Amino acid sequence: MGNSYAGQLRSTRFEEVLHNSIEASLRSNTVVPRPVFSQLYLEPEHRPISRDGPAWMENDEDDDEDESNSPPIPYQMKPPPEGSCTTDGFCQAGKDLRLASIATECGDVPPGFLLVGAKSPSIPDQILVCAVDRRFLPDERGRNALLGFSGNCMGCGEKGFRYFTEFSNHINLKLTTQPKKQKHLKYRLLRNAQGILVLGPPICWKGIDSRVRQSTSNLPGGLEENPPGSGVSDLLPNSGHTASYTASETCPPMINGSHIPVSQQPLPQPGLVTHGPGRPTVIGSMANSGPPKKRHKGWSPESSAPTDVVHRPAPSNTVNGNKSASNGTSASQGSSPPLAPGESVMVPDNLLQTCGLQPVILKGHGALPRLCGNTGDVLVNGRLQACYRSSQTLPHVYEQYGASSVQPLSTEMQVLLTVYYLVQLAPDQMPLMEDLEQILMRSWRESHLTEIRQYQQSHPQFPSPLPGLAQPLTPSQLPWLAKLATSSCGESVLVLDMAPSLAEALDDTFQRLMEGKLNQTHYVVIICMGRSQETESCIVVTGKHQSRALAESMLSPSDCVRQISQELSSGMTAELEAYFSSLCPDGDVEALLEKASSENTSPSAQGCVQEPSGEPTCTEYRVEWREIRPIQLAVARKLLSHVCAIADSSTHNLDLGSFDKVEFLICVPPSEVAFQQVVLHLWNSGVLQELGLDQECLSPKDAEQYVVKLDQAVVAKINGLIQKSKMNPYTLFIVVHDHAHWDISSGQYSRVGGKPNEGLVDSLLNCRQIQEAANILTLHVTSFPFALQTQYTRISPYNEIHWPSAFNNDVDLYHEKTKYFGVSELLESTRSGKGLPLLRFDSSFENMVTALEERFPKLHSVVIRTQVLLQHYSVALMATAGGQAQLQKHTSVETLEMVQCLLSSTHRCSSQHGHMLLLRIPFPALAALAHQQLCRIRDRLGLHDRFEVVLGDPTSGIVVGKHFLDQLRLWLKIQDPEWTPHTYLELEALPCILIFTGMDPMGESLPRSLKYCDQRVMSCCALQRTALEQELGLAAYLVSAEQQSLRGARTSSDLSESDPDKLSSTDNEEEELVVDVNNTLSGPDHYQADFSPHKTDKQPTLSRSTPQRRSSKSISPGSSSTQASPVRPCCSWGRNLNRPPVVLLPKVLYDLITTVDASGLPKPTSFLPHASVEWASSFRPLLSKMMTCTEQSLYYRQWTVPRPHHMDSSNRAEGRSDNFHPRRLLLSGPPQVGKTGAYLQFLGILSRMLIRLMEVDIYDEEDINCNSQSDLVRYHQAIATWPNADTMRGMPFDLTIHDPKYEDISFIYSPDFTPNAERTPRRQEDVYLRRRTARIKLSKYAAYNTYHHCEQCHQYMGFNPRYQLYESTLHAFTFSHLLLGEEIQLYFIIPKSKEHHFSFSQPGGQLESMRLPLTSEWNPDCIKSPIFTPTTGRHEHGLFNLYHAMDGASHLHILVIKEYEMAVYKKYWPNHIMLVLPTIFNGAGIGAAHFLIKELSYHNLELERNRRVEHGSRPQDVWPFIILADDSCVMWNSVDIDPKSGTAGTERNVSLKQVLQHMEASPDITQYGLCGLRKWSSRGSGIGQRREPFSRGHLHDFLLLNVDLTQDVQYNQNRFTCDDVDFNLRVLSAGLLMCRFNNFSVMKKQIAIGGYRTFIIKTKMTDVPTTVQPSQYICAPDSKHLFLATPAQLLLEKYLQHTSQRLFPLSAGNYSHPVLSVDCYLNLGPEVTVCFVSSRPHSVNISTAGLLFSGLLLYFCDSFVTPGFLKKFQFLKGATLCVICPNRSALRQTVVRLELEDEWRFRLSDEFQTANAKEDQPLFFLTGKHI
Repeated sequence: MGNSYAGQLRSTRFEEVLHNSIEASLRSNTVVPRPVFSQLYLEPEHRPISRDGPAWMENDEDDDEDESNSPPIPYQMKPPPEGSCTTDGFCQAGKDLRLASIATECGDVPPGFLLVGAKSPSIPDQILVCAVDRRFLPDERGRNALLGFSGNCMGCGEKGFRYFTEFSNHINLKLTTQPKKQKHLKYRLLRNAQGILVLGPPICWKGIDSRVRQSTSNLPGGLEENPPGSGVSDLLPNSGHTASYTASETCPPMINGSHIPVSQQPLPQPGLVTHGPGRPTVIGSMANSGPPKKRHKGWSPESSAPTDVVHRPAPSNTVNGNKSASNGTSASQGSSPPLAPGESVMVPDNLLQTCGLQPVILKGHGALPRLCGNTGDVLVNGRLQACYRSSQTLPHVYEQYGASSVQPLSTEMQVLLTVYYLVQLAPDQMPLMEDLEQILMRSWRESHLTEIRQYQQSHPQFPSPLPGLAQPLTPSQLPWLAKLATSSCGESVLVLDMAPSLAEALDDTFQRLMEGKLNQTHYVVIICMGRSQETESCIVVTGKHQSRALAESMLSPSDCVRQISQELSSGMTAELEAYFSSLCPDGDVEALLEKASSENTSPSAQGCVQEPSGEPTCTEYRVEWREIRPIQLAVARKLLSHVCAIADSSTHNLDLGSFDKVEFLICVPPSEVAFQQVVLHLWNSGVLQELGLDQECLSPKDAEQYVVKLDQAVVAKINGLIQKSKMNPYTLFIVVHDHAHWDISSGQYSRVGGKPNEGLVDSLLNCRQIQEAANILTLHVTSFPFALQTQYTRISPYNEIHWPSAFNNDVDLYHEKTKYFGVSELLESTRSGKGLPLLRFDSSFENMVTALEERFPKLHSVVIRTQVLLQHYSVALMATAGGQAQLQKHTSVETLEMVQCLLSSTHRCSSQHGHMLLLRIPFPALAALAHQQLCRIRDRLGLHDRFEVVLGDPTSGIVVGKHFLDQLRLWLKIQDPEWTPHTYLELEALPCILIFTGMDPMGESLPRSLKYCDQRVMSCCALQRTALEQELGLAAYLVSAEQQSLRGARTSSDLSESDPDKLSSTDNEEEELVVDVNNTLSGPDHYQADFSPHKTDKQPTLSRSTPQRRSSKSISPGSSSTQASPVRPCCSWGRNLNRPPVVLLPKVLYDLITTVDASGLPKPTSFLPHASVEWASSFRPLLSKMMTCTEQSLYYRQWTVPRPHHMDSSNRAEGRSDNFHPRRLLLSGPPQVGKTGAYLQFLGILSRMLIRLMEVDIYDEEDINCNSQSDLVRYHQAIATWPNADTMRGMPFDLTIHDPKYEDISFIYSPDFTPNAERTPRRQEDVYLRRRTARIKLSKYAAYNTYHHCEQCHQYMGFNPRYQLYESTLHAFTFSHLLLGEEIQLYFIIPKSKEHHFSFSQPGGQLESMRLPLTSEWNPDCIKSPIFTPTTGRHEHGLFNLYHAMDGASHLHILVIKEYEMAVYKKYWPNHIMLVLPTIFNGAGIGAAHFLIKELSYHNLELERNRRVEHGSRPQDVWPFIILADDSCVMWNSVDIDPKSGTAGTERNVSLKQVLQHMEASPDITQYGLCGLRKWSSRGSGIGQRREPFSRGHLHDFLLLNVDLTQDVQYNQNRFTCDDVDFNLRVLSAGLLMCRFNNFSVMKKQIAIGGYRTFIIKTKMTDVPTTVQPSQYICAPDSKHLFLATPAQLLLEKYLQHTSQRLFPLSAGNYSHPVLSVDCYLNLGPEVTVCFVSSRPHSVNISTAGLLFSGLLLYFCDSFVTPGFLKKFQFLKGATLCVICPNRSALRQTVVRLELEDEWRFRLSDEFQTANAKEDQPLFFLTGKHI
């Protein structure tokens, strides 16, 4: 049976079935045989009832073979295609199908398909996963399976297998017999609570009673059944079914006319055939003597004669459509078992015609009888049944404990609560399943409150069963209580309980309808007792209003459009139009138009059409859509901060530092107006200029390339963007999905029968290329984000940006000039009681519509509403413009008011500014009809120059007449004669009627001249929160904050906003009817007492016409009201700018929206948020009034799941609780609030930020103390590439310091330099903070801090998410040094990836040395010199990422850090080598770091030489250089030299690799002791000049140090400042060569955080920094003084810097008499000049002959300083001596050893110490005067 008869009729098969049907009808006592075609296509099989039965009942493997005595037919499978996979368990495409492998990753199943498990003979222990159309599978009873097959492969995704033979070949079953689905499709597959596929119940291919017989002693024929699985459509809230039921629902299987209950299992007695005395039904019963002698293929056991069936629902634990095994809970009353044969109901002919309504049957409990006959006049709806089912599903929290005391509501209680709900409904109120669901949930909670509380208190132990608080409701009590409940409502609800079955009750109901007995009845509740003693029920909706509303709500939007178009095209509305014409003689619009058209040339009709040409132009007109409000900028910054948060997160999903440009594409719905609106905003925002795109966009037309409609054209745009993103990895692409809730359809479902443009967002924006592109960021923008906030959402809740409230307790948080007036403010106006509400309904209109709906039941209500609306507007136009006041009774007061306002508004303005009247007609066909009729009436009345009628169709542009085009060009000051308006915003102040069509608004903004929003034709078919709020959002408005503050107004911006201060109504406006004179005089509250919109029984003609005539004294009753002359020539448009529009709604929606639910929020907030999602559970709380937008988002994320056709339904995480896309954001805000301007500003500031990120503050200072002759070319040629060692020795050393950072230190004496007398030194603290910087864009060769993490350097940094965090090992390294007096132990932190730079005693053993290359080695991709960077306090901001600076070259980089900072540096730089200084140096300065680096490097050089010697190399061949680099060096530059002229060209950025390789390749490089670079300055490159390429002078910041030659020259380990100047002078005095490469320069970034300069001086009494004067840095020994918690050396250096002019008074400003400083350089302040001399033998010093010194500074003198050495120098009389020693004993010894008392006079009071405690080892110094 696999596919023998699928989809075709064979003649022999047809004859057999026809024969059996005729035979059954002849033997039956009824005239309704089983339908022939049902037997052809529906042949259910049967299976044993239980696995515990006899052995013959369990053998269902070979049931198919048992049907015939013939031997099995040999079968040869078709050979697989060439190259396909033939592995067992895999499909031919090579994809795994085994359940064990794909249980957690199985894809989505199309609707109507089920996952089943197939068994293969070759792998019996494995289950193969398949997707099979449920129509070809049996239900739980083994019935209702269509012949044939339809399946999909769950491995490769191939679809459309129509034959099981073909499918078995594809999944490699490798069968030897004929493939049959009954034999190989064995199990249903289900998902457990974790979403994992598990084995479900076996598929029941054989009927449950197939071999069971019943003896004559059994009970009367009846069958107790397990229900089949509920259909998918029944679970959909809006699903409805017509009465065309298949025979499988009415004909259970029979064996020779016998039936037995499931509970009875007697031994088979094939010889006994008995008919039970079954109760006869309306149709009767069928009898059959049995099957033919030999079973034919066409014969089915169902052809046996049935009797009545007793139904017993089976347990069902269905949650969200996923079935699980029964836990033994009570029976599920919501299931639908098959019907007994013959249980059918004949629908009477002409039912709709006779009773004027189409009854709707709401399925309840039990099986609904099959409807036959005139089934087109009856509808069947499954929403009530779905509601019952969901209320019977226990919460997940109880399911895990199995059977419990907490049981679902009983069937009887459900029915009774439903009756209570129907009774309390108003006559015009439609039943809402949401309300009934909440009622059932509350009842369940209240009835089990004790159990629930006990469960919560004793968790996790489930409470023991407790006795119920009340007696359960019995089936016999239900009808009595139900009738008692309906006794108070008259005849509106009728309970039928006397019928023995649902079929008889339905038949009785139809008869009552035909007889007119239910004219006053809205609902018929049918209750009956089934044969299994179970309560069965259903509800027949018989109210005309209720049945029409339910029937229309069952139609999808596309079905509504199709039905309305059919009604219009077929002429069904002609009768309605004829009815309008026959109302009365003066109500015939056509006749009145004829009369009016003959009079429209009269002076009275044209007297006010043309304004006098001499009147001045209106000065109040202004256009505000170009303005950017502060709150929009605030939202843009919030967007930017979220983007930065993504970039700063540890996942590194966005590297903002690598982007240098922003490009964008804005996707909008396929609305021409919305498209042009975004283009207009984009052109006026200035974003194109900020992004540098203004050169490409010279007109708004050019800006269209950045906006695209979501139609077929978007495919090429998105594909082009993806390609550009691949080719431009350093460009950040922003895809803005505006109006994001519009298209959320799944691309997969849209390809199968969807609309043309549906699913594009899913196919394009959710494609893998965009998700994986690291430089594409997606921004969804919507006013209604609910559909994107589900359990499977792609957007992280942390990436949601909600529009903030601009006001808090009337405080303007953003200094806004406007306040938002939205949905909540509209609702507040209905409750404020301060005048007319802005949200209204039209009772006269509703009464006429209700009457016509009863008269024309076959017409859609929207068609009737549109026709009534056009009738009202037509009559109102004639009554107003034609002066026919008697016509006012044929229209409503509201319509007349709007028309009068439209026509009269232009007369109050010299420029004829007016108002807009919006007609919302969603259906395009009706909108076109309305546009045509209104234009015809306007033209016939001669009003074609008074107002325009605009058809707002999203598929086309805006068409405006020439007269109004000229006006718009004049108002907007547009010179282009070809210009036409493209957006509704450009219709500002144009008097017009805008007919706004389209099933959903697509983000179109409306102008501020909108005065009325007429939504009386709004369809009520879609009751979702999004649908309702987006319609009300059309009236959203921005009002002036000043005006509203005067009225005491308060605002809120969301329907569910919790702010208690709501914006009060502005309905006390000046009603612009015919009362302008008295309105102006009497004030705005004139009409508050006269309007009563809430009264439904008012007379429209009298309620407003009387005060109109009374207040308009100058107008005759028969004249047009628009002829009134206002007292003041004030523009009506300008007066109403701060008045939100009035909204007219259908009364049903008005009542619905203004109703408040239990949470205090409007009822629509509890509706399903969107049609594409569904509630995850009925056991959900309501939204709270106090919830913020963020909490609402979390609510929907918890309680909603996407439907299968939702694009997020496939976004199920694998093994994770979320599956968020990291580069996706959601911006939500109320409608018309300014989101477009906000995200456009975001694009601008994002671009500015990226530019800012690509720029750094570089120190840009000119060299100080410059000599104009110093740069002249004297020694090397200007084009020289490398320095010449001999030439360098002949060059003088420039002792003058030129680095601007040393502007405030002491001069170094040089005979060739004279300081500038005009120099104005600054304080040292100011130098660091106020130095000049320049903004420079980072090049591709820059060094970066830890915030940079591009793809290229992830591995270099050690932060690549795909790799484990880099492991490091700690290695000790010990060496000794004489100056330190003990062994020094340093620690290296070496990552595993960097261990090849070191040598160990054995792998993983003791660290021996750091490997150094040979001098002769050269590798183009390698740097030979190790780079040491001492750093402190800059673990985040230090520029240690040299990957790009080195251009990827291999190098050895070592960070030198203090011990207490080891952990934090290792955290931020896990892949860097670190040298940890000893603990004693935690408080030391930069000198200690330099000292240890140099000494360690020399010690390592010796070790490497020894190691290399062992391998045959010479010691001098080992590379002796290291690099000392500052942690703020960011870029390096090179000056291009003209090879011909030798002049300097442009300075360009180069890699550090190029600079170092050039320096390392210098000839005789090992002869240089120290090399360095010039410091960059924007004015120091000397373009066009010839200058010395190399020089000798001081070197700073970036040094190439020869540790071999400088072995005997040490850094001073005690120094905090100027240690590089001191070291330079020591190297000079040692006679070593120093060279500065002037054609290279280094750029230093300004880093205000950390560094060796940031030492805080504080007292020991407190850790809080205090202000301490420099004079307090020292004190007299043994005195009571405030000690400082600062290193002694730092105090000494700071003291000398700030007070040396007092210490050396003769030296202040006296350059010719410097202070002699022996063996050291100390900064004595800018006023003092220092002359450095070395006491070492053979040292090189300047000539001091004839030089008189003004002072002598001896700092830590060693044995080289002798009395004879000092006597070489001459001093001024009164010169100052300063001797500094580490302690008092050394101080006295130094004075004695150097015989200082011979020439210097000392006093006891001249001895000092630094202000340190004794344990802090203060320094001591002694001063004296020269004799």
